[in-house]
Amino acid sequence: MKDFSRSHYCGRVRESDKNHWVTTMGWVQTRRDMGGVIFIDLRDKTGVLQLVFDQQNFDEIRFKQIERFRAEYIIAVRGPIRERDAETYNPKIPTGTVELEVKEFELLSRARTLPFPIDDKVEVREDLRLKYRYLDLRRPKMFQNFLLRNQAVKSIRHYLEGQEFLEVETPVLTKSTPEGARDYLVPSRIHPGEFYALPQSPQVFKQLLMLAGFDRYYQVARCFRDEDLRADRQPEFTQIDLETSFLSKEEILNILEDLFKRVFKDVLDIEFKDPFPRMTYQEAMASYASDKPDLRFGMKIVDVTEEVENSSFKVFTDALKAGGRVRSINIKGGNNLTRTKIDNLTDKAIAYGAKGMAWIGIDENRNLRTILTKYFSEEDMETLLRKMEAEPDDLLIFCADTLEAIYKILGPLRLDIGDMFGLRKKDDYKFLMVVDFPLFEYSKEEGRYLAMHHPFTMPVAEDIDKMENDPLSVRAESYDVVLNGIELGSGSLRIHRPDIQESLFKVLGFSEEEIDKRFGHLIRAFQYGTPPHGGFAFGLDRLVMLMAQEDSIREVIAFPKNREAECLLTNAPSPVDDRQLQELNIGVLSKDGRVEDAAAGEKSEYKESIDIEAYAEMAMLALDSTSRLRFEKYISEFIVRTKELRGLNLEAHQPTINVHPIINSTRPDEVVSDLTRDEVLAGTDRTEEGYILVPRIIEEN
Repeated sequence: MKDFSRSHYCGRVRESDKNHWVTTMGWVQTRRDMGGVIFIDLRDKTGVLQLVFDQQNFDEIRFKQIERFRAEYIIAVRGPIRERDAETYNPKIPTGTVELEVKEFELLSRARTLPFPIDDKVEVREDLRLKYRYLDLRRPKMFQNFLLRNQAVKSIRHYLEGQEFLEVETPVLTKSTPEGARDYLVPSRIHPGEFYALPQSPQVFKQLLMLAGFDRYYQVARCFRDEDLRADRQPEFTQIDLETSFLSKEEILNILEDLFKRVFKDVLDIEFKDPFPRMTYQEAMASYASDKPDLRFGMKIVDVTEEVENSSFKVFTDALKAGGRVRSINIKGGNNLTRTKIDNLTDKAIAYGAKGMAWIGIDENRNLRTILTKYFSEEDMETLLRKMEAEPDDLLIFCADTLEAIYKILGPLRLDIGDMFGLRKKDDYKFLMVVDFPLFEYSKEEGRYLAMHHPFTMPVAEDIDKMENDPLSVRAESYDVVLNGIELGSGSLRIHRPDIQESLFKVLGFSEEEIDKRFGHLIRAFQYGTPPHGGFAFGLDRLVMLMAQEDSIREVIAFPKNREAECLLTNAPSPVDDRQLQELNIGVLSKDGRVEDAAAGEKSEYKESIDIEAYAEMAMLALDSTSRLRFEKYISEFIVRTKELRGLNLEAHQPTINVHPIINSTRPDEVVSDLTRDEVLAGTDRTEEGYILVPRIIEEN
């Protein structure tokens, strides 16, 4: 093997390198054989460079080796850079005017046929992408996402360090404090029956750092939450966590605004000149039916309860009698929607919990198309239209119900309307800061008050006296940062006074024993001098997702889990050996609730491992994690039963003799052609790479 030392990345060769010898390495992207001359596009992280292999520069054996190059082979090449012929310029890439005439080369690695092309333009099923994530990450678009992520983190660190924030790492193995989402638990081998928890956030530790006098802390923190997944959630995620002492809420919000402005300027060269708008929680819910409004478009929700109270429309009157409200959205240009599309909107409203959807269409001559006119006087209808600022071509939609139901219906319906009219553009970035959240919310299921954020959030000073008698009216010194209708993160001023903390715990219904068990270590620390402090945490994955104009944080996390919290690349989560469970004094419950293995003192024998993948390959089965477990159990039981049969003593038993005569029949059939694998599998429901995909649950009977 020749000594190749890279002098240039593929995507960084320019016309200034013309006539210079260049050594570069990378993956074969495409190959074009022109008969005696082979063109190859070589790719690395920086881009693509065209290579020219001329048969005249190589002997016959070496050129035949070049002819065998295929997609994703890795090669090293050396030769002079020359200008392309003008008619072959490629203006779409930075190297489009030059090419490398290969004089020397080395094949560094071969590649099997790929499960999907390394091409941004080809749509590939997500489960296949996640199974072969290392190949998916080769796509230029994916690399750009992670380049953007890296630039964002660098910008964040640079800004925070310029503001004298100190980066401190906090523990990953910590104490379980059952608040918010479920914890991921880690059993302790040294302390049998006891568990660590993976942190949902570094909340307690960053407050302790303020008690320690660090003044300003930040961390790029890994966090873990066992909750149902969606496009902007993962079991493990990264957040930018920060805490400060002796600063007011406004000072913290100003730091956050400057931080986000700096990141967008550094990474995307987008400059926000105006201050980020502020909005109270109550205003956000009243105008947008959401505590994270999308401000890329208008369509505010308007309360028209007073304007419709004189109508005889039963839907409205029944809602008002029950103490509900009537609210409306004016869809500008909505009268142009077909009846089918209006019916589709109605179906969406019903799916969100509405009983139906009343509407008024206004044509260019201000004529109304609606059933509501017969339930309103002309004067009341005109009053309603004025309140809604209705104009020709508008469409008004209505929701009459309790406030809670209205929020659940009109909030998502407003977003659907925005999508329908193309108003939620990914390159239109609209920040918002939401403040004055309620400190408490009431849980009907638990029959008690809960902290809306966490139980260390400071109440607004003038509301402290209401905590005992009117908890739901108490506002919190908390704040969220919202971008394009997605909550990036939240924060608050923290309680540093023991009397306020005691009052809050009392409202939450915690006993002294529960307080000590859950938060005793923090409460005791507060007795040694606690500075006023507050902080914030925002999701790095969500921020980068929006900056990269992606729809899911899975596109900006290197090795994410799928929607069912599975890693398809490593088949995690997966069973572990009984021996590992025995070391941790853990047993596994069977379906009937009994402990199957090593839990309650009876340690099962160590079982030999089964190469279930080999069995699956022989059976041509592609298994997901659930089916894999069932298949492995089936094979294990089959092996046990087989061993039992082999252990039987059959010497005293005579073999059964077939009483029917055996007649062999033959036919002179001839095989016309062998079937290919694809033809053999043509009758199956679904295949993948030559394997049969089985249902998620394999039938046991």
